[in-house]
Amino acid sequence: MTPLCAGHRPPSLAGRIAETEEFRRLLRQDVILENLILTGLRGLGKTVLLDTFKPLAIDAGWLWAGTDLSESSSISEDRLALRILTDLSVVTAGLAVGERQKLPIGFGREPARTKLHLDYRALELLYSSTPGLAADKLRAVLEFVSAALEGTQIRGIVFAYDEAQNLADHAAKDQFPLSLLLDVFQSLQKREIRFMLVLTGLPTIFPKLVEARTYTERMFRVLFLDRLTDEESRDAITKPIEAASSPVRLDPPSIDRIVKLSGGYPYFIQFICREVFDAFLQGQKMVPVTEITRKLDSDFFSGRWSRATDRQKELLAVVAQLETASTEFTVQEIAEKSQSLPSKPFSPSHISQMLAALSEAGLIYKNRHGKYSFAVPLLDQFILRQSQGPARSKPRRARKTP
Repeated sequence: MTPLCAGHRPPSLAGRIAETEEFRRLLRQDVILENLILTGLRGLGKTVLLDTFKPLAIDAGWLWAGTDLSESSSISEDRLALRILTDLSVVTAGLAVGERQKLPIGFGREPARTKLHLDYRALELLYSSTPGLAADKLRAVLEFVSAALEGTQIRGIVFAYDEAQNLADHAAKDQFPLSLLLDVFQSLQKREIRFMLVLTGLPTIFPKLVEARTYTERMFRVLFLDRLTDEESRDAITKPIEAASSPVRLDPPSIDRIVKLSGGYPYFIQFICREVFDAFLQGQKMVPVTEITRKLDSDFFSGRWSRATDRQKELLAVVAQLETASTEFTVQEIAEKSQSLPSKPFSPSHISQMLAALSEAGLIYKNRHGKYSFAVPLLDQFILRQSQGPARSKPRRARKTP
């Protein structure tokens, strides 16, 4: 049995009980007063957790529409609206809404004897035939769909979007797709239409939403995913082995080593365990920690590290040596640390400029308290390894069940 790759549900989902119960609570809302944001660094299992929410919503009587949000989806208001209609049509195509001649003007020229189904063509036609701005058009379509759900057993619709940090307004181009999304759903929810937003993304997502519309703070319940505890990490390692009746068994020291190496990040647990299993099933009897670390550096960190310039890498090397590198740090802390190192020091103004550039590159993010954090998990440890050379951890033994 080999653990799955990032973004795919692992054989056993460890932890996340509190987050799951919070989502169940939101599904029980009669009037949508809170939507949901799942946020955290990469590797914490946001996508996997979102996937586990889908069957919970369906079992509770909700439809589930959504996908990954690419940057291209947020180019314009029309583009985002059509993205939403595309995803919605997948779950509404089976809904019959009445004879064509009873529908709004412009929905079709000729009368029809059969029921009209809310497939993409019907939704797009209603959108294009509605006068007004993109927000007016999208709101009209969603209100029409809501009316079509009346009298059915469907409780509401969850609109779930991953990678939602890609949403953005573009004032220079007079396009505000992020604001459109917030305005439309707030308007619908004020009318007690049960359409709920569930967004996942990097920690930059919530500050962007608040910047676009200040009422976002009241509109969303924000769940910041943290690393798994040691106990949860051990469960993530051992339960898939037990469930699969695998011949592979790891002794306690080996499990402890994987827990420490992974830092409690589900992605790293899957990555490390996959390599351990592959190595063991091919006849090795040692957990190749050094080799796994080197492969993790190559497969996960190196591509992200290459986005930084040489001078930016020097700055990040200073950050990695801070005592708070794994949590939060300030411009002043970086400036003071750089003064104590042999390399050329950084001024506060220069640091601020470089951190802004590193934020654009996805390596750093700024939280709402004016502090910064690494946007890539365990990046500080990777940076330190670059200056200290390859890790020299002693391999741990794995044993096979007799």
